[in-house]
Amino acid sequence: MTLARQAADIWGARAEGGQDFEAAWKLARACYWIGTHDEESRRRPALERGVAAGEQAVKLKPDAPEGHFWMAANMGALAESFGLGQGLKYRGRIRDELQRVLTIDPGWLQGSADRALGWWYHMVPGLFGGSEKKAEEHLRRALTFNPKSTATLYFLGEVLLEQGRKADARATLQQVLDAPDDPDWIPEDRDFKQKAAAKLKTIK
Repeated sequence: MTLARQAADIWGARAEGGQDFEAAWKLARACYWIGTHDEESRRRPALERGVAAGEQAVKLKPDAPEGHFWMAANMGALAESFGLGQGLKYRGRIRDELQRVLTIDPGWLQGSADRALGWWYHMVPGLFGGSEKKAEEHLRRALTFNPKSTATLYFLGEVLLEQGRKADARATLQQVLDAPDDPDWIPEDRDFKQKAAAKLKTIK
């Protein structure tokens, strides 16, 4: 976590001028990690800072995927972790930003926008646009870009469980454990493998 905070400080200093696209989106990415892994008191401020950094990146390069995606990621973490008010506030914007990424480059970052949209459709109540069918469609599309993505496989396992497809969910979560670590995403892979192992123990 110390490294993530240091990275946020470095990118934040560079982004202060308001003209550095790379610094802005990398700050948003660092803030997302801090906001989903740091101690509770630091999470919400980090995510709000990440949203602002993503917005700055989008203003600088509206046709690049990075700002849209990391803004949406920070919004999504706020919506998921800080109550109904945050969920309602960001619900539509999250979907719109992720769809914008798909318009720019569907395969960007191994289908990350489809993966995030799949989780969005899973988490949002049906009354507000959620759909387990659409969630599965987006997650399976994401797997076409990286069939061994631990994040995508884990989310798909959760969706299958919600649908009552326990055998399929169990097999999918096992794929998370069997997937090789991606050198670029080792901390994230380890997180999802831990979650998958814990989830497998709950499936009867």
